[in-house]
Amino acid sequence: MSGVEIPRSQEPGDALAAVAALRRLADQIEDAAVEQAMRAGWSWPQVAEALGVTRQAVHKKHAKRLIAAGVKLRRR
Repeated sequence: MSGVEIPRSQEPGDALAAVAALRRLADQIEDAAVEQAMRAGWSWPQVAEALGVTRQAVHKKHAKRLIAAGVKLRRR
């Protein structure tokens, strides 16, 4: 386990709610950053490398949303 400790006074439900909120925030930040990168002309492999995932994973997660937002996507 990592070095992060949950304060003893915190209820498990509160800690889990905080985790869920952080995940939603991380997803929102990722969505914005990927859109910014793609609008700046980045390729799927560049975005994937920056996120530490595969090109296929980043494409699957973001392509439809970006197309709907009118972002011109690069093929490679």
